[in-house]
Amino acid sequence: MRIDILTLFPDMFLSPFNESIIGRARQNDLLQINTVNIRDFARDKHQQVDDYPYGGGAGMVMKVDVLARAVESVKEPPGRVIYLSPQGKRLDQQTVTRLAGEEHLILLCGHYEGIDERAMKFIDEELSIGDYILTGGELGAMVIVDAVARLIPGVLGDDASAQDESFAQGLLEYPQYTRPRCFADMEVPPVLLSGHHEEIRRWRKKLSLCRTLIKRPDLLLNRDYDPEERMLLEEILFPRKKDKGAKS
Repeated sequence: MRIDILTLFPDMFLSPFNESIIGRARQNDLLQINTVNIRDFARDKHQQVDDYPYGGGAGMVMKVDVLARAVESVKEPPGRVIYLSPQGKRLDQQTVTRLAGEEHLILLCGHYEGIDERAMKFIDEELSIGDYILTGGELGAMVIVDAVARLIPGVLGDDASAQDESFAQGLLEYPQYTRPRCFADMEVPPVLLSGHHEEIRRWRKKLSLCRTLIKRPDLLLNRDYDPEERMLLEEILFPRKKDKGAKS
């Protein structure tokens, strides 16, 4: 996958994209990330990228002609232009999965009071990472790159691990344990030590449902439950006896 990031502050991306999983993905040619300085496309001697809004008001607005040249410098089919904006659709795992299927993403990082409305003509999609205000779109772009990169085949090594994480299946992830087996009188649930793979799978699914019900019940409202999930949810809501290994 190729990702071009249009930004006023390209140096912000140097460390995050050279470390950890993203850094390894780039080294292994699984992911190509390019940062493009929007200021390079300003044609006046001061490299001005913003100006006062028509009609007055506080703040500055990013100039449409500069943005158009910046986008045109990297846009080629099938590139998809995404504007990081507080007015965009809130990012979720379903959107991340869709974006991971793209060949080329172009992320436009907004600043100041936003962009000239005419620039929306060459933008395919607006995305927000949450209902709060940041100084610019750079942090949002980092979040999108990190979330999308994990779904590119080969990036995580064991691609199956990404499918078990929170939100991957529309549920929060089940509890995880490792050594030591006992710590401060807290034992690892016996079912995880049983070696019975089917019981472990069922326990994990049940705990995943239970954790989602407690922490993020909104995720369950419109869920299309399979028969096993319906049965497990009934056991959670109307327990008849303590399940083996249910302690968490």
